[in-house]
Order: sequence, then structure tokens, then C-alpha cells
Amino acid sequence: MIDPASLPLSSVTWESAVRIVRSIYPPIDLFEDIADPADWPLLISAEQKTNPRLMENIGNLDLVPEGRRVGGQGATYLMAPFCHVSPDRKSRFSDGSFGVLYAGNVFEVALLETIYHNERFMARTHEAAGWTSQFREIVMNIDARLHDLRKSNADQLRALEPDSYAVSQTLAVQLRVVGSGGLIYPSARCAGGECVGLFYPDLATNAAQGRHLDYHWNGTRVDLYRNPSNGHVFRIVPDPAM
Repeated sequence: MIDPASLPLSSVTWESAVRIVRSIYPPIDLFEDIADPADWPLLISAEQKTNPRLMENIGNLDLVPEGRRVGGQGATYLMAPFCHVSPDRKSRFSDGSFGVLYAGNVFEVALLETIYHNERFMARTHEAAGWTSQFREIVMNIDARLHDLRKSNADQLRALEPDSYAVSQTLAVQLRVVGSGGLIYPSARCAGGECVGLFYPDLATNAAQGRHLDYHWNGTRVDLYRNPSNGHVFRIVPDPAM
């Protein structure tokens, strides 16, 4: 077990950090249009009377402490990872009982991180080859004090294992108990890249949608991505350092 007190804290200030998410749901007007999150519970209650599917789209708002909720333009992209959680959707720093907002310091990091997880899903479900998955790029600013795994000792390196999240999930639970805002850590999929895992939405600001992206599955791996707005296609070259 890693002692949370053994991890240093670092100030992380990134402009134009990148998160890539599946293009499943459009932005939620409630988050976008109502600037004061304190008004949300009453508005949700009122809207439920005419829109019974509202909670399916919003998720569980109670998972975000009231004082850490964000509203206004781009708020959907910051709130969504914390409101839509499930034990079936675990991640490196979540056991599925709480949300984490992941982002890379540059586009390539976010791209390769999401491609890795998309490839695992496609292989597990035996998907046929083709342009099978649609994503959207979210660009945001990050300003936070985070626990730092970039210079990990031998014990802490267990939280960075590329294909096992048991240690990292336990560490994240411990860090949340002591009030951590999240972690900064080296990317497991892009050599030299860095990622953050934020425990609260108010640690990021100015979230805005960038490009739409299509991923091409060749039956074995994601080998191409496409920008559907202009039709440009780019080949994914595996990083030999990873």
C-alpha cells in the first residue's frame, strides 16, 4: 500500500489541456445555461415533471459536492465525468464509485490514451473492421495542486502499471479521504507525455469543444483517425518507447 503522505504536491497550470470523449450525449442545457449551480436541484425537480429522462442524461448530481459544482459555458464537459459513474466503468484512479476527469497535456497524449482503451473494447467485443467510433476533443485549462507521480520511487511505480489498476485505485481512494484534488502522472501510452486525473470539476475551466474525431478499427488495432469536418485522415504509428 502506498502512503499518500509520501507523494509530493505540485502546482499544475496547463492551458489547452486535452480530453477526448465519446460523442454519445450532447451538452446538457441545464449545466450550460444556468450559471449558478445552487439553482440546479430545484430546476431538476421541476423539469423531471415533464422530462422523465432528464436524470438519465444528467446522472447523479449528488456525487459532486455542492461547493465544487461548476456552471456556465462548457460546464457539461467538466461535470459529466463526475455525475456518470458505475462499478462497470472503472479506470486507473477510480474503482467506479466516484468520477475522475482525465486530460493530457497535449492532443497526442489524449489521443493515444483513448485509442488504447478503444482497442481493448473493440477486441473484447469482436467488432468488425471499419470506421466504428466517434469522439470529440475537449480543450480546457487546468489550475490545481495535485499529488505528483512523475518522479515515483519503486513503491509508487506500482500505481503506474500500464495494464493493472489495482494499486492506483486504492491510492486514489486514500487520496480522496485526505482531501486531494487529484494526481499528475506520466502517460502510459505516449512517451514523454503527462496526464492529470482530477477529483473535482472546479479544478478545470474554460472547457470548449474542439474537433470531432473518427477512429478506424482494422480488426486488430486502431490504425487511423479522421477529422470528419475536412476528411483528413492520419495514421496512428505505435510508439516504440511504450
